[in-house]
This record gives sequence, structure tokens and C-alpha cells, in this order.
Amino acid sequence: MFVAGVLFDLHRSRAHRWMLRLQPLLESVLGQKMVLPERKLESIEDFTTRFPSAQEVMIDGTERPIQRPKDQNKHPMHYSGKKKRHTRKHLVMTDQNKRVLVLSHAREGKVHDKRQLNEEKLADFVPDNIPIHVDSGFQDLQNEFVNIKIPDKKPRGKELTEEQKQSNRDKSSNRVKCEHTISGIKRYNAATALYRNRIDDLDDRFMLTATGLWNFYLMAA
Repeated sequence: MFVAGVLFDLHRSRAHRWMLRLQPLLESVLGQKMVLPERKLESIEDFTTRFPSAQEVMIDGTERPIQRPKDQNKHPMHYSGKKKRHTRKHLVMTDQNKRVLVLSHAREGKVHDKRQLNEEKLADFVPDNIPIHVDSGFQDLQNEFVNIKIPDKKPRGKELTEEQKQSNRDKSSNRVKCEHTISGIKRYNAATALYRNRIDDLDDRFMLTATGLWNFYLMAA
């Protein structure tokens, strides 16, 4: 808001009010352009109808820092052991072209990626013939679905074979597309910077808008 105020010669509070008025308008326009990601899948038919060009998908989690909650009871749920700070997180599903297909709703930083994926049922409605690339944070997901591509885990006291190492490199080269997508989304500071706003779920709306802008950028490129 400070930067917007300087650019447009506005007080920071007025810039904030204009942002709250314009963000829903931008989201509506992105929706008309059909570049906003889905928030939830309902069926396999829903996936194939909405994403007919998807040949493979990648799923990964991303977190953004938030201000330490004033409510002491909220501290444990928002504290991310991975980031060592209070965060909110999303799961992002992308395709082979780095387009964001599905964006989960924001959750507290303590929620594990796999638990969030299971509760959101992101993998449930992806057809079996479409590979789903995930990282080792989704361990055991391969026991639930036949199309999961996950790195081979090193056996205790043993080494991976050369074939397994090469397989892990191949899987990583596919999975990195999702990481590049998340990096592109986070070029928009509204989806990256420390979130201090007290408006419920506004950070989730910011992330949705940022993914829509990223998809629009891909479409226009």
C-alpha cells in the first residue's frame, strides 16, 4: 500500500481502500477470461471437461508468512514447523504447460500437505491415465492411487540403485514445472509478502488473483 500511495500520490489508507474495491473487479475480469483456477474438483468428468489438454499434472504446496496471531489459541495451528514461523498455505495443481489448474483454499501452516490434499480430494478426480507428480512430502500417496509419480525413498541402511537415482532425476525434472509456476505466482508481492491484514480470507483472494494473473500471462505469451 505504501508503494501504491507513492505512485498515485495517495495516502496509504486511501490506497488500501481502493485496493479492497478493485480486487473483486480484477478477479471478476479474470474469471470472464477463464484464467482463474478451479478451487475444487467434483468428479473425473469435471476434470476432463475443464482441462482437456492436460497430459500430466504436478501438485505442490506453498506457504506465505503471516503476522503472529494475537489469539494465543491460534499460535499452534498457524505455526509451520517447515518454515519455523506462522504461515498460511495452499496446494497448487499445474499441468505440463505450467498453467494452474486447481488452487486449494488457504489453510493454517501446521496442516500437512498430504492431509490437505486428502481433505481437498485433489488427486481423487484426476483420471488414472494422467500421471500426478509429487515430492516426498506426499509419501504413501502412491499406495492410494495408481498414477502417482513420487521419488524413490532411500532404504534404511542401503543405497538407491542407479536406475532409481535416474528415475528420481527424471521425476524431479517434471516436478520442477510446478515449482517454476509457484515462483511465477510469487512475483506478485500481494501473494508473497508478510500478511498483516485482519480481513478474513483476504490472503486467499490475493492468491487466487495472483494465479489468475499468472495464467493470463501464459495465455498472452
